[in-house]
Amino acid sequence: MSANGSSPVGLLSYETLVHAVAGAMGSVTAMTTFFPLDTAKSRLQVDESRNSKSTPVILAEIAQEEGVLALYRGWFPVISSLCCSNFVYFYTFNTLKRLTASGPQQSRLGKDLLVGIVSGAVNVILTTPMWVVNTRLKLQGAKFRNEDLHQTHYKGMFDAFSQIIGNEGVPTLWNGMLPSLILVLNPAVQFMFYESMKRKAGKGGRKISSGEIFLMGAVAKAIATTVTYPLQTVQAILRFGQYKGKGGLMGSLANIFSLLMERIRKRGLLGLYKGLEAKLLQTVLTAALMFVVYEKITAATFKMMGLHRKLTH
Repeated sequence: MSANGSSPVGLLSYETLVHAVAGAMGSVTAMTTFFPLDTAKSRLQVDESRNSKSTPVILAEIAQEEGVLALYRGWFPVISSLCCSNFVYFYTFNTLKRLTASGPQQSRLGKDLLVGIVSGAVNVILTTPMWVVNTRLKLQGAKFRNEDLHQTHYKGMFDAFSQIIGNEGVPTLWNGMLPSLILVLNPAVQFMFYESMKRKAGKGGRKISSGEIFLMGAVAKAIATTVTYPLQTVQAILRFGQYKGKGGLMGSLANIFSLLMERIRKRGLLGLYKGLEAKLLQTVLTAALMFVVYEKITAATFKMMGLHRKLTH
């Protein structure tokens, strides 16, 4: 280990660990703040019979029909999954950035995209089971408009894991993994735009304000979410586990195509973006706040530890 706590190859370093912990803490803070918006988005994606209204109306309906606490149903499993997921993503992302730090500046944009895709793939493979479980727990007890959807009865995360494995088999824990792997483009595009904007804003050693970080995080996430939203809807439906599709790789591709075409047939092309308003509100605000908390934690920690941020974004 070198004097700054880094191994020669950067696979194990204090700096990378700080990035991972800060990313996890930032995501937990931001998601907790805007969690009701995620609840509205999940209902619109999964419950085909629920009409797409404005986000405040959806939230008011849920609170009136199921109680205010329903807006935070599934908070713990979602936060647990998000914490693990972002720790894995930020750790992998910053480790790979250290390994690819050399080279011309012109290639940084492409490198950021590639590093984001690889980090996303590692994250998906490791954490999909947690997301399958939290999707089900989040929708447990919901009053669905679609009568074909039935209620699940899980006592918590461990019971959900146990029931899914016992009743549906271990592979079910990776339901929706194919669209999730395709969706690694979402954080990859998000980080690519964010890193690019941050490099330009911080040229010449200029200090970037919290407001600028918030705005850059919001813009980057809005672009990434709009591009990939139809696949996010498919991902949510498959994770919920009540779509009877085909198995295997080709079957998974057929399921994705079938769900997309079914939504177009029922609601037109705009049906692919049902719930986008709630999703944009939730993910854009969450990502923007997450980046602010992340940057503040990393800056404060590095200052305390006397470390220099070699990896200038």
